[in-house]
Amino acid sequence: MKKYFLLAAAFAIVACSAQSQGLKGMMKNAMKKDSASSGTITKGIEALTGGKANGLSVSEIATGLKDALEAGAKRSSDKLSAADGFFANAALKILMPAEAQKAEQKLRSIGLGKQVDQAILSMNRAAEDASKSAANIFISSIKQMTFADAASILRGNDNAATEYLKGKTTAELTNAFRPVIEQSLAKVDATKHWNTVFSNYNRFSADKVNPDLSAYVTEKALAGIFTQLAQEEQLIRKDPVSRTTDMMKKVFAK
Repeated sequence: MKKYFLLAAAFAIVACSAQSQGLKGMMKNAMKKDSASSGTITKGIEALTGGKANGLSVSEIATGLKDALEAGAKRSSDKLSAADGFFANAALKILMPAEAQKAEQKLRSIGLGKQVDQAILSMNRAAEDASKSAANIFISSIKQMTFADAASILRGNDNAATEYLKGKTTAELTNAFRPVIEQSLAKVDATKHWNTVFSNYNRFSADKVNPDLSAYVTEKALAGIFTQLAQEEQLIRKDPVSRTTDMMKKVFAK
């Protein structure tokens, strides 16, 4: 009996030793993999910056890019959430949907131009109101950016960072913006103005207009925010004055 007990103990010791060696091997391989990944990213950055990555580590470059993205996100949100941020911007102003523009012309021709103008103003006010929450959603995504993301953005064109954020946040922004837009439209009576305009139009036309106003304004608001964000990114890349942190200045020095 004692012999069997000693034999079992020996097997247990061997098994534990093998398991320990196996875990060490796994950890060693994982460390090698991480090191190789970091090395690949570093080499890619060095190839783009003359061989020395501007004297910055991958971590520092990622920090600089995050600073730039956060600055651009805040500026975009601040500009578009201000009064007339959308309404007074010819490039971003939200107009009637394409399917409603024919109705708009008819309404103006019968003396309802004031109601049409109020409906358009209300849509833009709703977009401005909703834009206040955009920066926080952007920044939450920016904080999750990896070293590989940073390297990819650095290799990209003048709006690579904006495209990165668009890919990462569009679905979340749409889901988050829709209820905000709906509340904003209600707050500025946009839905009421919309209903007033098209209830009058529908009395005189066989072609009824009833598009989803909230979805339309949400789509236009997001398009405006990404357009503004792309402009801010280009400023940071090309204009030293727009680089507001030391790390941002170092990363975009060349």
